[in-house]
Amino acid sequence: MNSPRENALVGRFSAYASAVEIGVGRRPEVALALAERGVDVAVTDVADRDELEVPPTLRFARDDVVAASERDHPGEVYDADLVYALNLPPELHRPALAVARAVGADFLFTTLGYDSPAVPARTESLPEGETLFVARKRD
Repeated sequence: MNSPRENALVGRFSAYASAVEIGVGRRPEVALALAERGVDVAVTDVADRDELEVPPTLRFARDDVVAASERDHPGEVYDADLVYALNLPPELHRPALAVARAVGADFLFTTLGYDSPAVPARTESLPEGETLFVARKRD
C-alpha cells in the first residue's frame, strides 16, 4: 500500500504514457504503481539493481544523470514523455533538466523539503501537502 504522498504523485504522473524516474534508490513504490496503471516506466540509479533490490518488473538502467546530461544523447532509457525525480538534491536539478530537454520530456521533481529548486520551476501543490516542481513542460 502506498502512502498518501505516493498516491498523490502517482495520480499526477499517471497522465503520461511513459516516464523515467531518476535515482530510484530503494523506493520504487511510485514507479511500481505507475506501471500498474499502464504507464511505460523505467528507473535509473547509480547503484546496481541487485544492491537496491529493484523489482524485476521495472525496466532498470544503471546510469548517472550527470554523465547522461553530458552525452550527445542521454540514452534510450530516458526517451519518455516524463522525466521525474523524488527528493532530488539541488546538484542534480540542472543535469536532470538537461536530460529532459534533450529527449523533449516534461521534467517534474520533488526536493527533500527544505531545498529550493536550482533551476527555474513553478510549484504545483498536490494533495497531502506535496510540493511538485515543474521545471519543464512541453508545449
